[in-house]
This record gives sequence, structure tokens and C-alpha cells, in this order.
Amino acid sequence: MSTTQTSAASSLKERIEKGFHDFGLFIFDNRIKTLLTMLIIIAGILSQLPKITVDTSSEGFLHKEDPILEVYNQFRAQFGRDDLILLAIKTPDVFTQSFLTKLKTLHKELEDNVPYLDEVNSLINARNTRGEGDNLIVEDLFEQWPDSPQAMQDKKEMTLSNKLYQNLYISEDARYTTIVINSIAYSPVGNEADIETGFDDSAETTTNEDAIFLTDAENSEMVKKVSAIVDKYKADDFVIYSAGAPIVVDAIKKSMQTDMQTSTKFALLSIALVLLILFRRVSGVLLPILVVILTLLSTFSFMAATGTALKLPTQILPSFLLAVGVAASVHLLSIFYHNFNRTGDKKNSIGYAMSHSGLAIAMTSLTTAASLLSFSMSEVAPIADLGKFAAAGVLVSLLYTLILLPALIALIPLKQKHDNSTQKRTAFMDSVLLKFAHISTKYSKQIIAAAAILFFVAIFGLLKISFFHDPLKWLPETWETRQATELLDVEMKGTGVIEVVIDTGKKNGLYDPKVIEALAKLHASIDKLSMDGMYVGKTISLIDILKESNRALHQNKDEFYTPPTERDLIAQEFLLFENSGSDDLENLVDSQFSKARFTIKTPWMDAARNTKFIHEIERQFKETLGDTATASATGMGSLFGRTMDAAINSTKISYLVAAGVITIMMILLLGNVKLGLVSMIPNLLPIIISLSVMGYFNMPLDMFTMLIGSIAIGLVVDDTIHFLHNFRRYHHKYNDVNKAVEETLLSTGRAIFVTTIVLCIGFFIFMTADMNNVFRFGLITGTTIILALLSDLLLAPALMKVMYEKHKV
Repeated sequence: MSTTQTSAASSLKERIEKGFHDFGLFIFDNRIKTLLTMLIIIAGILSQLPKITVDTSSEGFLHKEDPILEVYNQFRAQFGRDDLILLAIKTPDVFTQSFLTKLKTLHKELEDNVPYLDEVNSLINARNTRGEGDNLIVEDLFEQWPDSPQAMQDKKEMTLSNKLYQNLYISEDARYTTIVINSIAYSPVGNEADIETGFDDSAETTTNEDAIFLTDAENSEMVKKVSAIVDKYKADDFVIYSAGAPIVVDAIKKSMQTDMQTSTKFALLSIALVLLILFRRVSGVLLPILVVILTLLSTFSFMAATGTALKLPTQILPSFLLAVGVAASVHLLSIFYHNFNRTGDKKNSIGYAMSHSGLAIAMTSLTTAASLLSFSMSEVAPIADLGKFAAAGVLVSLLYTLILLPALIALIPLKQKHDNSTQKRTAFMDSVLLKFAHISTKYSKQIIAAAAILFFVAIFGLLKISFFHDPLKWLPETWETRQATELLDVEMKGTGVIEVVIDTGKKNGLYDPKVIEALAKLHASIDKLSMDGMYVGKTISLIDILKESNRALHQNKDEFYTPPTERDLIAQEFLLFENSGSDDLENLVDSQFSKARFTIKTPWMDAARNTKFIHEIERQFKETLGDTATASATGMGSLFGRTMDAAINSTKISYLVAAGVITIMMILLLGNVKLGLVSMIPNLLPIIISLSVMGYFNMPLDMFTMLIGSIAIGLVVDDTIHFLHNFRRYHHKYNDVNKAVEETLLSTGRAIFVTTIVLCIGFFIFMTADMNNVFRFGLITGTTIILALLSDLLLAPALMKVMYEKHKV
């Protein structure tokens, strides 16, 4: 860079800093007007806060226009929800009068009292298809109650021999029986005409754009009522386990709400304590806390105003914004108090603090916002929301710090402090910072070499990183919901489902013997499918109905437990079953008999294995159906897989965008391409090391830990900006690298040290969370920030030493 260019850049910087100085003086002179204006604006923003909502549903992870979600919504509109509540009751003997009577009472109470209910199914009303002469009888299994030991034994044998019931209503060893609870697909609020279209020729097979599916709040209400009823029936000989997607989602939601409240409280208390130790002033505690609380409430108000719900990844917003907002306030207040204690001139101290730190605070906020905005393009909806609103929160914090905070300082009475203990603490910190300055400049080459070695070691760790998305594993192993789900995955061969929709493309296409033959083959092959620890526990489709009906119409002989092979017989058996009074067929085919639902019961699975499993299922369907029909997988399993794929793709893009945008901003801020590029080294190295640690210790990247890179780079670059901003000022003044490093660390080093503590608290607080993924996110991000501090105190000065002494910068 030429002398002229350097001079021009310095002149521009000086003009900007003078602008901040004058702006600080303007706020002081107009402090009441400024405060009233800000309060009116803030009141208007906060008026939207009551509209905030929460959504922890699996479909909430995807954008409304995502093709996978659109297919799932079409499935729900046609066939209803696939995510069921599964109650499994363990007892020494299912087939006793006392147990079955209690089961029947529980079944009835659930039917009568659970809101948003579609149907309840158990052994009590399990489908029992039989023939009497030429008549097809479809009745409840316990429609005729066994009133004698022999009748009970007959009922037991009938139950255990029925293939439909096995792993659906009763376990293979008959120690567990289940109650399966289905909710309605649509919310009843405003959707009265869409709740149930029935098995009607006029029923639409596409989703109603104005209709609202059952909401997250309604799901929680349903789960709460089920849990309350279940608790009344639990006993030593009637042990009840609750599982299924609605139960897991509700447990995650409760954990999220509890963790958010706990982390926010701890963060506030911890940060307040640090501020008290740092400033030894009530104003030094209350003013930053007030700024960040208003920032947080304003951010949530923006979410409410735009109809954006709080979702799982956005639960990190409170602690994140608290830490980031306080860090900005600390830089401004530390300079202000230092100058005010020295001069006693509040007005000029505000101007000086704004001049000294205003530009750096603005740039750090912009770089943090830029890194967060890299998430806004994410294919995962809540991560995109996090990027947009966290960035908005950072910018709101910037405005409140540079406008509201100086106005409040100007209004409140302050006294000069000449505290010997403060001077002693300052002297001690100064001595520590000077040691870092001497080490970094004296051993600059060795420090750079050590950093290079760490980088290459870290690369191998990055290659070991795996991806993982399993909301169930977020819950602690000791939680009842996780234990119940894992138990029933073994005992009932699964609590999750994969849905496959078969489309023949024509009316009555399901009467085609070729289609029925292909589906029968798929029943046999899919039932045996197992790969990479995944397996199929059960398959359910219209083939079951055809087999049962065909056997019943052939004198109930087991050798006829096969689907008919002629078109007319297939159509006739469907018609007879419809006329029997059972509505089970409505849940399996559309009204035109052109589409069918094929349900595959599986254990709860992580998204990576699930995606491979679904691909194999789709391959088998395509191969077996040929050109007779098409098949598409959907359901919760498909959503998990899509979420994981979207997260991986979006993370790659967000990392590149964040690094690229921040690099450009650093170059513009520093006015030097070479210096801007070099400045990214102490920012990227801590992130690379932290991610490599995850690889070496087999900690997978999940929906939360994927955020570390882009969030961390936006945070760690802040201290680098403050360091380089002041380093260049002092180097320009003294033309001596060692002196510039010393003065930089003595002036801004304290604030860097304190903001690091504040940020670490903000993230280490997440280690108090119940959910494992949030714990890991807090641990790794907090560690990254500590590594970044060391990088700014050692590596950044070392790089400046080498660059400025061997090259003309």
C-alpha cells in the first residue's frame, strides 16, 4: 500500500471517528429528546410481543414450499396423520378378565376425553374379519366379551394367531399390548369444513391452501390430556409406556422452554456478576443489562410481527443476544468509565468513548450480523429464521448501544471513582497483558509455527466428523420418553413409520391384479428388510384387508389368506368390505381407488440411516411395481431425512458465505487486502481446532453444532477487529510494532478479556440444558471463544510483528 493510500485510509478513519465523537456529544445535548424518541419506538416494537408462538414439530424444520413437505401435506390431507401416540401396557397376563376390563375402561376414557381425536385402536376394537356363509363380517375383536375361561382361551388363541395384531396391538411374547391414538389432521379452528371429508367421491386429494394442520399447541394439549388419563391407570401390574412422535415432540418442546428460561436467568445473573466485578458500579451492571433485555424483547417482537414461531434452534437466541449485546456495551462503557474517572467530564467522556470504540463496535456488529445472515439461505426453516432474527437482534443491539446507552449515561448521576483496589486490579491485569505482548512479539515465529502445526493436525480431525440428526437422542437417557421409545422399539418392533404412497394414475387402478400382486410381493420383501441396524417391524396396507376378506369368504380357511388374483374378485371384496360397516379402508386408499397407502413400521431412527433405508425401500417399490404404478416415500422418516440433507447442504454454503463476507469486510475495514486476509487466520484457526476436536472425540455435527462455525466466526472476529483497529492507530502513532502491541493490549485488551468472559458465560450456560445437543453446542462454542482469545493475544500480535517488520504494510 502506498503512502498516499495509507494517508487517505487514515484520514477517512479519522473522519469517521470524529463523526462518532460529535454524535456522542449530540446525544448528550439532546439526551431527553433522544430517550423519549427511543422509548416510543421501543414501545411500538414491543406491542407485537404477545403474538409470539412456539413450534417444535418435525414439519416445522422445513420451509412451507419445500417439495418434501408439500408431498407430506398432500399425504396428510388424503390419509390423515402418520405420527401416532403409542401407549404400551406391560402386564403378566393380557388375557385375564381384570386386565382386559381395565384396558377397555382406559380405551373408553381416551375416546371420550382426548381432544383433537380421530380414533383410538387397541385389542378392544381391533379389526376381526370373518365369514358366515356368504356374508363378510367385520367386527371388533372384543365385540363379544369372553364370559368364561374357555371363551377367554379362544379369544387368546384368535389374537395370537392373527398376523395383523402382532407388533401392532400385541408383542410377539404377549407381554405388551398397545393402544394406538390417532389425531385429526386439521386444526378445528377455522377448518370446520375440512376436518373430515369422509370416504366421498367428491373429496379432494390435494391440500386446502387455507386449511391449518393440527398445530404444535394443539398437539401439546392432546399429549397433556393423554398423560393425565394414563397416570390414573398406572399400577405394578399395569405399567404404561408412552411413545410416538407427538410424545417425543412435546418432551422436546417442554425441555426447550425450560432450558431457555434457565439459560436466560443464569446468563443474566452471571453476566451481571462479571459486570459488577469489572465496573464496581450499579450503572455498569444495570445499563448493559437493560440494553440487552430490550434487544432480546425487540427481536422476539420482530418474530411475532412476522408470524415466525420460536423453534428448536432459535432457543439459543436469548443467551446469544445477551452475550453479544453486553460485549458491545462493555467496550463502550470501559472506555467511558476510564476517561470519566480521570477527567470527571461526562460529556467529553461520552464523545471520547464513541470516538474510540464506536467504529469498532459498528464493524463488529456488522460482521457478526453478516455471519448470521449466511444462515438465512438455509433450506432448514428454523436455521434460516435464526440467521435472520439473530442478525436483526445484533443490529438492534448496535443501535441501542450507540444511541440509547449514551443517552442513559448522560441522564443518570455519576461520581468519579479513585479506587485504590481498582487501580491494583488494573495494574495486575496490565501486567498479564504486557506478558502476552512480550511473548507474542519476542517469539512471533515460534507462535506462527505452532499455529501451523495445530492447523495440520486439526485437518485430520475435520475428516473424521460425522453428521447426525435424531431428536430422540437429544433427550437425556434417563428421561421417561426416551426410555419408553427405545424399549418399545425393541418390544413392539418400532415406534416410527415410513409411509409410501402408491399412485396408479387412474380411477380403480387398485383393482388391477398386477398392482395387487406387486403389493403382495412388497409386503413379503419389505417385511424382511434390514440394513445398517435398521429393520422393518411391520407393514400395513390394503393387502391385509384383501387377505382377510378372501379368507373369510372361503370358510375362514387359512390357505386362502392371500389376495384374489382376478380383477372382478378384487373389486367385489373391496365392495363387500366397504359395506361391512368398517371404515378401515378409508385410511388406506383414496375414494377413486387410484392411490393407496403402504405403512412401514420401523424403530425410531437417526436421519442418516433413515435416508439410506428409505432409498432402498423406494428402489424395491420402483423395481417391483414397474410401470403399473409410481411410489413415493413420505411421513416423519422422510422429513427427518430431508431435514438432515438440507442442513448439511446449507451448512456448507453458510460457512463459505460467512467466511467470504467477513473477509471482504475485514479488508474494507483495514483498508489493506493482505492485512485483511491475514487477519482471518486468528479467526478461522480456533473454529477449525474446535470442529476437529469433535471429529477426534466422535461428537457428531447435529442441527445445533452445525451452527458453530458461522456463529463463532461472527463472534471471534469481533475481538480481532478491536485489536487490529487499535493496533493500526498506535502503530501509526509510534511506528513501532512492539509498542503498538503493548498499547493495544493495555487499552483494548481489558475489554477483549472481559467480553470473552461474557461470551463464554453466554454459551457455557447452555451446558446446563437437559438436551444433549444444546449441551454440546454450548461446550464447543464456548471453547472456541476461549481459543479465539488466546489467538488474539498471541497469534494476531505475532502475525503483525512478522508482517510489519519484514514487509511494508
